[in-house]
Formats: sequence, structure tokens, C-alpha cells
Amino acid sequence: MELERKINYYETDRMGIVHHSNYIRYMEEARCKWLENIGMPFELLEENGITIPVLAVSCEYKYHVTYGDTVIIRPYVKEYNGVRMTVGYEFKDKKTGKLVLTGETKHCFTNRELKPVSLKKHNPEFNDKFQSLLEK
Repeated sequence: MELERKINYYETDRMGIVHHSNYIRYMEEARCKWLENIGMPFELLEENGITIPVLAVSCEYKYHVTYGDTVIIRPYVKEYNGVRMTVGYEFKDKKTGKLVLTGETKHCFTNRELKPVSLKKHNPEFNDKFQSLLEK
């Protein structure tokens, strides 16, 4: 699954390029859309008593994009063990194909009280779904 995201003027800085802080928002947008596309929207997870808080975010800026450009964001599961998951992201400039950014977010699965849970025990169906998405 890929998400196309057009860059808005207000997301740029004085130099006319996307401000680095916006990429974290783009990662979240892509992750939410990705979860919807795989049939695991946040609403479904929360209805089943599961939350997925962010534990860490990292990214490496490779190239810049500016107002009016469109980026293609590809999220994917880098690591998964039933309790924790790392989602990787690859951003490319739609027009040039240049790699713009690589990044990742680290998550854990918790109950409503924010206590870690194992999806293997708590919801085997969800566990199987995430396990099947793990890129080797």
C-alpha cells in the first residue's frame, strides 16, 4: 500500500522546503491509512481493547521536496513479535522517483489501561494479520 501526499504551502519553511517536523505527521497519516487498507483501522483495534502507542520515531532525510510536490509514502512492517512492532517508511518524490526519506516508528500493543499485551494471546486473529505483513 502506498499513500500519495501533496505538499501544502504551510508545511514549508523559509527556504521553501518541507519542514522536517512534518514528516512525523506524514508517517502517522500513512500508518492510519495503511491500517485502514489492511482491514485493521484504529477503530477496530480500539473496539477490541487495543491501542498502539508510539514509543520512538526516527528518520533520515535524503532529499528535499517543496510546495506542490507529491510524495509517495510506503509503510511496511519491519519488526513484529506480538507485543512490539516497528513500522518502516519510504518516501519518494512522485515526479522524479528520488528517495526523499526513510524512517520508522516503534510501537507496542496495549490494553485500555496502557499495559502491554501480547496479541498472540489477546487476539490471535490480529496477531496473524500483523505477522503476515512482516517483510523479511
